[in-house]
Amino acid sequence: MNLINLLSTAPQGQTFIQIGELTLALVLSTLIGLEREIRMKSAGLRTHTLVGVAAALIMLVSKYGFGNIIVQNQVVLDPSRIAAQIVSGIGFIGGGLIFVQRDVVRGLTTAAAIWLTAAVGMACGAGLPVLALFVTASYFLIMYGYARVTRRILSEQSELLVHYLAGKGAVREIMKLCTGRAFSINDVTAHEDNAASDAGKHAIRLQLHGRGDLNSLVVAIGDIQGVISVRTPSAEDPAVT
Repeated sequence: MNLINLLSTAPQGQTFIQIGELTLALVLSTLIGLEREIRMKSAGLRTHTLVGVAAALIMLVSKYGFGNIIVQNQVVLDPSRIAAQIVSGIGFIGGGLIFVQRDVVRGLTTAAAIWLTAAVGMACGAGLPVLALFVTASYFLIMYGYARVTRRILSEQSELLVHYLAGKGAVREIMKLCTGRAFSINDVTAHEDNAASDAGKHAIRLQLHGRGDLNSLVVAIGDIQGVISVRTPSAEDPAVT
């Protein structure tokens, strides 16, 4: 009851309305973070929730935290100045999530999700719940609906099993060759079979998307120094992740 009385008599900016805005930011950013956690991304539930709630709080401080100064000294403040700092600050977090692994850029979607979560939190803190709800719904539409659209556009899917010698730089050259011939590399997994059991010999399974000439790609990969063989894997071939 003490908390209810405190909120009922609190000055502007510290009432049930602002608590509701923070709660909305908490719930919506949690939903986004939960989706990233389920998919085992580097920035998951806690990161997204913290960003969303913090952004909402910063917006509330920007809106209501300087009311006494404005009234007493007739100082005009621009609440958007703190929102601009949120946009700049989130860029550092997003940049830290993006990295290159085997010539493949990873983390872009997670960084974008962090950026969007901050925007949702800002909207909640600014008292724009309809926009926050709409953008959150748009996030799930983009993450799930657009994935199906992408698969239809890049309908040509193929797999290659490549055996190669370690220490020859073959994997790097394979990646460059695939991307240079209009193929995107969806996944790369280690592969283990009898043909790669000798010391120094390894195998990888490539999942490719694209409409390039697969036959010419296979020939080109076979010409790379260090590549032993290239073939289309069978369903029985095990992959080691």
